[in-house]
Amino acid sequence: MNIVVLVKQVPDTYSERKLTDADHTLDRESADAVLDEINERAVEEALLIKEAQGGEVTVVCLGPDRATDAIRKALSMGADKAVHLSDEALHGSDAPATARALAKVVGTVESVDLVIAGNEATDGRSGAVPAMVAELLGWPQLTYARKVTTDGSTVGVERETDAGITTLEANLPAVVSVTEKINEPRYPSFKGIMAAKKKPVTTLSLADAGIEASEVGLANAATQVVESAPAPPKQAGQQVTDEGSGGVAVVEFLAGQKLV
Repeated sequence: MNIVVLVKQVPDTYSERKLTDADHTLDRESADAVLDEINERAVEEALLIKEAQGGEVTVVCLGPDRATDAIRKALSMGADKAVHLSDEALHGSDAPATARALAKVVGTVESVDLVIAGNEATDGRSGAVPAMVAELLGWPQLTYARKVTTDGSTVGVERETDAGITTLEANLPAVVSVTEKINEPRYPSFKGIMAAKKKPVTTLSLADAGIEASEVGLANAATQVVESAPAPPKQAGQQVTDEGSGGVAVVEFLAGQKLV
């Protein structure tokens, strides 16, 4: 099995996230950056398949130079190699442009059997990129999986919905996206961290991947944020001392807010 895992470096959820004043895109430099947790689970699932059936796991990442930290985290978990698409022209790319770029990069990896991704990134939450990548590759898509099985020629998943469990199956090659219920990712060992420093990381520009600058970037995005402002500070609430008429005071307050 030759498996590609799509990973992304995102601002840590414990850091303050804000937009830049210049173009209202996410200010990635103002926050600590980490490998997205859902991507750790995607890497773990790929490693489990590799351990059961043999093969190779390649990490594919789109992002600035500092995204190499996230790539090394995936390599320290056990992935074999990585491809990093890094180009300033990618700044501000929307979901369709990101999917087009990722599909091109996947195309540079030889004999891919399976692409695994997280269902959505914590810094965007479009939840559509894996499906778009599958469409562009012309491969089946099995999304929002909580369990993945494969025999080397087909892949099956269980998808949990409000109505129950749906079982899907497709021939390989295919694209699978996983949810947080898929597994518990392993912690990189010291040996794995040291080994990751020697694993190959191929860095590509847009030209290297055969991507036109007119296909990506903020200027070519279908939507843009034209104005933003921080959320207003929370104001102190109104305190009601119950001396027998507290219920009436609460109702009067709600009525004044046109909530009752």
